[in-house]
Amino acid sequence: MTHSTTAINPHAPQPTSLIALISSMWRNRQLIVQMSKREVVGRYKGSAMGLAWSFFNPVFMLTVYTFVFSEIFKSRWGGVGGDDSKTQFAVVLFVGMIVLSLFSEVVNRAPGLILSNVNYVKKVVFPLEILPIIATGAALFHSLISLGVLLLAFALFNGYLHWTAIFTPLVLFPLVILTLGLAWVLASLGVFLRDVGQTIGIITTVLMFLSPVFYPVTAVPERFRAFIMANPLTFIIEQAREVLIWGHLPDWVGLGIYTFAATVFAWIGFALFQKTRKGFADVL
Repeated sequence: MTHSTTAINPHAPQPTSLIALISSMWRNRQLIVQMSKREVVGRYKGSAMGLAWSFFNPVFMLTVYTFVFSEIFKSRWGGVGGDDSKTQFAVVLFVGMIVLSLFSEVVNRAPGLILSNVNYVKKVVFPLEILPIIATGAALFHSLISLGVLLLAFALFNGYLHWTAIFTPLVLFPLVILTLGLAWVLASLGVFLRDVGQTIGIITTVLMFLSPVFYPVTAVPERFRAFIMANPLTFIIEQAREVLIWGHLPDWVGLGIYTFAATVFAWIGFALFQKTRKGFADVL
């Protein structure tokens, strides 16, 4: 991985257009891939099993979910019957956890992205705007491994896979865009407001219970359902279950609207990041 180490003026104005965003991602694509790999490998550096942990972690979690919810709580998912419903609950729950983990991993790290890379701000010609993209890339890697574990478990429990599972990347795509936009906002705010990191940890914990991870939306009382549906994770979790668990086609219109809204939000997040980055060097 090579990039210039020439000093630049950190106060210079930066482009904020959508075209500037896309061209930056394309121009720095090799750097993004290399640093995302380094991010993933670095997490397991020094451990005996290395990258294998990225596979065994979700296997362990799914095993725990299956045991706790099928043997202790004897839970059933609404509308699911039959002998397989014990293990089915754990698999359905795991879909929600994959979506939640993808979102939470990025937004929890976002406030500290600039703070932990001060050298890039002050001394190096470095495209700071790609740091949230790198964090998202690393989170996506872990989500894909978890998705592989989920598909393997589903096939073992049921003896088949739904062909609609091929639409999973299209279902997750708008969430990735939205998460990226939020990461730019939080990375910028994290420089000026150090409390953001602590606050986000609390918010993502609350989101875990306000998202339909452990329960179906239909189990929520009617008067509270609007709040759950307003949660941006709800639609994606529900759509992921449609294609992975129930074998239904996704809601294409809903995904289209979500993608458009997420793209606008991501652009706003990128623009905010670019506008505020000239103040990073002064604060750091």
